[in-house]
Amino acid sequence: MEAVTALHWLRPQWLWALLALPLLALWWRARSRRRHAWTGLVDAHLLPYLLEPRGTTRTWARMGAAALGYALAVVALAGPAWRQVEQPLWQSAMPLVIAVDLSSASLAADVPPSRLAIARAKVARVLAARDGGQVGLVAFAGDAFTVAPLTEDAANVALFLDALAPDVMPVDGQRADRAIEQSARLLTRAGFDRGRILLMTDHGDADADAAAERAARAGYRVDVIGVGGEAGAPFRGANGALLQARLDAASLRTLAASGDGDYRAVTLDDADLRALGVLDANAVDGASQSGERGRAWQDEGYWLLPPLMLLALFAFRRSGGAVAALALVLLLPWLPAQAADLWRRPDQAAHARLVDGTAAYRREDYARAAALYAGVDSADAHYNRGNALARAGRYPQAIAAYDAALKRQPGMADAIANRRAVEAAMKRKPPQGPKDGGAPSAGGQSPQPGQQGQADPQRSSPQGAPGEPTQPDRPAPAAADNRTTPEAKPADAQAQAEADRAQRQRIEQALARAGRAEPPDADADAPRAETAAQRERRLANEALLQRVPDDPGGLLRAKFRLEHERRLTQGRPTE
Repeated sequence: MEAVTALHWLRPQWLWALLALPLLALWWRARSRRRHAWTGLVDAHLLPYLLEPRGTTRTWARMGAAALGYALAVVALAGPAWRQVEQPLWQSAMPLVIAVDLSSASLAADVPPSRLAIARAKVARVLAARDGGQVGLVAFAGDAFTVAPLTEDAANVALFLDALAPDVMPVDGQRADRAIEQSARLLTRAGFDRGRILLMTDHGDADADAAAERAARAGYRVDVIGVGGEAGAPFRGANGALLQARLDAASLRTLAASGDGDYRAVTLDDADLRALGVLDANAVDGASQSGERGRAWQDEGYWLLPPLMLLALFAFRRSGGAVAALALVLLLPWLPAQAADLWRRPDQAAHARLVDGTAAYRREDYARAAALYAGVDSADAHYNRGNALARAGRYPQAIAAYDAALKRQPGMADAIANRRAVEAAMKRKPPQGPKDGGAPSAGGQSPQPGQQGQADPQRSSPQGAPGEPTQPDRPAPAAADNRTTPEAKPADAQAQAEADRAQRQRIEQALARAGRAEPPDADADAPRAETAAQRERRLANEALLQRVPDDPGGLLRAKFRLEHERRLTQGRPTE
């Protein structure tokens, strides 16, 4: 009874299909009666005396099996569920715009070391703690300006923290209403219908309350942190006058309530930020919901599919067919299906083997690379196979591979050069059998590239994986500089050293003739003597560099000034 009570239907509208079951049974019965050939020729009251009685039990068994299968299918489609399972709740990261008061009052020291320093620290803490979600920064005084638009890169916003100061603002004042409007404008332009605004200031007013109410109606919650102390502190305004700054907590609470948000007084730790829930991008109404889980009904209709499939097997006309089909299903090998190769064209399959051979060649698995290249019948594949065999010390097979490449592309310069190099290596010392999975023996030497017009004296990649990968459906023709060549080894190390020494001497002599040579034993780190003109030029350059102003807030100052002038031309008043 407990299971029946807990039964829940996810798609109950399918249960209406059960009403058709009696109609289907009547149709089946009528059809079975009309199916006999004598039904339409003999009177109904004479049929029992002329025909042999049919297997009534068998007929009813078929009808029962069909009705049961129909009922199982309908019940499975209805989605029966009798238990609930936990499922994680998806939470979208809430965007946040921080509005910081940069008026002259922010220099007051009623909270140590100053209101401005505390506000910077709070913004830095929010940027460092938020994991996901877009964040933006707005600075305001007599007007509000965008420091950084909404972005997921919090580090990019943090770059402007040290430049936040009252002197970057073009006009002084404390227009919190414009800060809220600018913050809501950023959220709207970014396409968010929900978001949060964190306002940092010391008092509110009627205009700010109205702006917060409009933002809340638009879906943007306004939270407030009161920066300052109730005792207040003096500060010097933009005009040089000495003024008094004081925290008005009551007006800030009203402001936060108008914006459907919360108010907290600033603290030296993270208590205020945690109480508002701005440290977590998934926080809603001040409480973090990240990791919260819900419960959902589990669809158990799939349990009805095995008996339904068994009933479907016996729908065959002969029982032997059903048994054979069931045995075939049970005896099939349960192996993962890989149908990708069935849909590849021959050129795509060949190119895939070339790519795999390239990967094996770069792993120095030359035996594997040669086997993969052998599966492609092209000049480039045989050429690469010859290179892999030569690297493995199998010189006769490498020469045969080069011959196969030349047979398909006569005159292939790289194949001719590498074939001669392999023949020269065989004459110098007979190769030994490959060791350790295809690596050449210690005594075997690889052929030398760079002979007979070899394009690149360095070892290049095998064909099939050049620097820019070719398309799998249209392999690009091979180029001379993207085929593999066996690794180069100097035939005579002493001769090579002598040649390098002679080349260095020729370079030094040429530089000496040009008047730009230095003694070979000159100390590169020793200070060079400079003339009076060079010393004067160096000192002048250093003086010019020292005159370059080191002002990190210059960009913001110029940006805000231009924006302020543009707004003035549009007729927008400011304080």
